[in-house]
Amino acid sequence: MPHSHHDHPHGHDHHHDHAHVPTVGDDNQRKVLIAFLVTFAFMVVEVAGGLLSGSLALLADAGHMLTDAAALALAYGAFRFGKRAADAKRTFGYLRFEVIAALINAITLFVIVLWIVIEAIDRFRHPGAVLAGPMFGVATIGLFVNLLVFWILSRGDSEHVNIKGAVLHVLGDLLGSVAAIAAAVVIYFTGWTPIDPLLSVFVALLILYSAWSLLRHSLHILLEGAPEHAQPDAIASHLRQTVPELANVRHVHVWSITSGRVLATLHVEPRAEADPRRLVQAVEVELVARFGIAHATVAIDWPETEAGACHLAPHDDAGHPVGHAGAAPEPDGPTHPDPAHPGPCQQGRPP
Repeated sequence: MPHSHHDHPHGHDHHHDHAHVPTVGDDNQRKVLIAFLVTFAFMVVEVAGGLLSGSLALLADAGHMLTDAAALALAYGAFRFGKRAADAKRTFGYLRFEVIAALINAITLFVIVLWIVIEAIDRFRHPGAVLAGPMFGVATIGLFVNLLVFWILSRGDSEHVNIKGAVLHVLGDLLGSVAAIAAAVVIYFTGWTPIDPLLSVFVALLILYSAWSLLRHSLHILLEGAPEHAQPDAIASHLRQTVPELANVRHVHVWSITSGRVLATLHVEPRAEADPRRLVQAVEVELVARFGIAHATVAIDWPETEAGACHLAPHDDAGHPVGHAGAAPEPDGPTHPDPAHPGPCQQGRPP
């Protein structure tokens, strides 16, 4: 489609910075490192306690803490590596390592759940003696350690996908400590040892729910889906309502590099009397103010040019674009399409 790209300046009048140097919070990084050191130190203690008492709940919790430590180390490494500036080969920098770390954390949570269930089944078939006293003592200490680590991490950017993955690991570990304490109390007063694997399975199911949520979120970012707060249709509708110089908007693509770093590309058609430079500036201001999109590439579709179909839209067997978030105007149609039809391409950016 013939069109002109408005080469807009990147100065202060745009109210945002287009620099490609990533900003990774030092506060998040420091909190993850402290959490790793505390978790790893207690994990050694809990392994010893689990072997001494013979408790599956403690060993399961210790195994989870081992993966917690690995997950926190992975998150810390991702934050460190993500600070590297963009280069000629990786023009968006290395921030995707944070999302990859979160994806790996989610997968390890599934592995933990599988291991706990297999061990619990074996304990049901072949129950063994459990020393309730040492089990209770170690689990109680573990509960306070996990509460401390959870408090440290929750004071960071809890919406960041990398922090969220670490928090979910620690939350599962905290629940494991609660289950171990409950199992120790039941065993001490009743001698009913099946409560140990039973509560372990219950904790595993809670971990499974959190793991699925983290996996889905990480994959959504890696597949470059549109964030919930910045859907293409909502962006197009908002721009039409708030930018008077705008005749139409098409080809809206929105995606995230990592949590909180949203980017967009779109085509705008100015009205006949509009100044293209002012139009682009107005669009960018709205994208920042309403959707938090600080890096947007805005191309101009001049009114006298034909609005072509988006190459990323679904196509029929003959190769023609079909019903994709509005239809493009016919060649002999009006110069300014009906604002109710946003154009042939509005979606999250594909991989």
